[in-house]
Amino acid sequence: MAKADITMYGADWCGDCRRSKRLLEELDVQVNHIDVEADKSAAAKVIEINGGAQSIPVIVFSDGTHLTEPSDNDLKAKLQALKII
Repeated sequence: MAKADITMYGADWCGDCRRSKRLLEELDVQVNHIDVEADKSAAAKVIEINGGAQSIPVIVFSDGTHLTEPSDNDLKAKLQALKII
């Protein structure tokens, strides 16, 4: 599995989170998953990152950038740009 400094804030009930998680697993990219339902400070971090919105997933990359609710194509393009895949 490719080592990458990526954190994904999400929740089990979130369809977009499950889709992004599945893509990352298919691409063999290791991600630090944080459940915003279980970790209230993580939920606050999501709101901070999104400028007040509670949208998930939020995927934070090692270069300090993030994607919120990315399409599979956008997520894959970002991973390619960072040379993770």
